[in-house]
Amino acid sequence: MRKQKKVLSYQINLIPEKEGGYTVLVPTLPGCVSYGSTIEEATENAREAITLHLENLAAHNQPIPEDSETLPVFTTLIQVTPSHV
Repeated sequence: MRKQKKVLSYQINLIPEKEGGYTVLVPTLPGCVSYGSTIEEATENAREAITLHLENLAAHNQPIPEDSETLPVFTTLIQVTPSHV
């Protein structure tokens, strides 16, 4: 019987860049950063960056962090007009 591979989930933050595209940060994996021209490309590039990051940790006998307890975070911008400005 073959051992089933474990599937890990990681939250990513997509940050729009002024010049276009998205920088991707992985909060649970410091130093794991990626980029993509579109959200779809950024997400796919993040998947590859995470995989390579985890392989590097394993190669150096470092623990593999799990992000299973992180709930999805939704962010948006709101505008306010302070009375003192």
